[in-house]
Amino acid sequence: MKLRDSVQPQSNSVADVFKDRTRRMILRNQGSAIDSIFAAALLIILALLAACDSNTAKPPQAQSEPKPPELLTARAAFQKVFIAARNYAADVKPFRIESTPSSDGNGQDGKSAIWRASFASATQHGVKPFFWSGSNAPDAPSRGVSPGNEDVYNPGNASTQIFDVAFLKVDSDQAFAEAQKHGGDKVLEKDPATPVIYVCDWNHNTNQLIWHVIYGVSREAAKLTVVVDATTGEFIRVEK
Repeated sequence: MKLRDSVQPQSNSVADVFKDRTRRMILRNQGSAIDSIFAAALLIILALLAACDSNTAKPPQAQSEPKPPELLTARAAFQKVFIAARNYAADVKPFRIESTPSSDGNGQDGKSAIWRASFASATQHGVKPFFWSGSNAPDAPSRGVSPGNEDVYNPGNASTQIFDVAFLKVDSDQAFAEAQKHGGDKVLEKDPATPVIYVCDWNHNTNQLIWHVIYGVSREAAKLTVVVDATTGEFIRVEK
């Protein structure tokens, strides 16, 4: 009897231990399964959020507005190109300043979106134009200052008679105002869309720096050309 009593508690203890280990294994396996299910669900949620984010329409990026055209008078544009011309040759002298008609400005206020100044250099034995552009026109020079092609300089050529910048005291807007008094106003009254072009060069016959204020699309097709002294601002004559 004593032997049976002593063995029975030991048998019960082994069973209890086995049951306890089994229960813990089940709980541990259940926990792992729950963790796996939770992780899988979390991955599905993240994937859905990413898909929604990628499919969300993004607002279009704001495009920068093109710069409006810039219009300058002749002297203002000349100062800009003169700096570039001095880099070409220190002894450069101008021989012509002229505006170019464009869709960005009609020149009726003495201003233009495109100016060209041509210079000669005795040391370089060459002539070279420089452009200033504030135009957006597709056929206009790039905005800012840009050089043209160099050519051979002939001091005896009447079309390349250099002049001293000090003679250029009257700006293109002042020349326009004077030209208006001598027939220009009548041209624009009849056809307000008429462009006005400006050419400044040296007259070797009279030793004057003069403005040619040209009413028309070109010098050849001008409706009227008024000549104004570029130093004094006085009216000289009507060419056409």
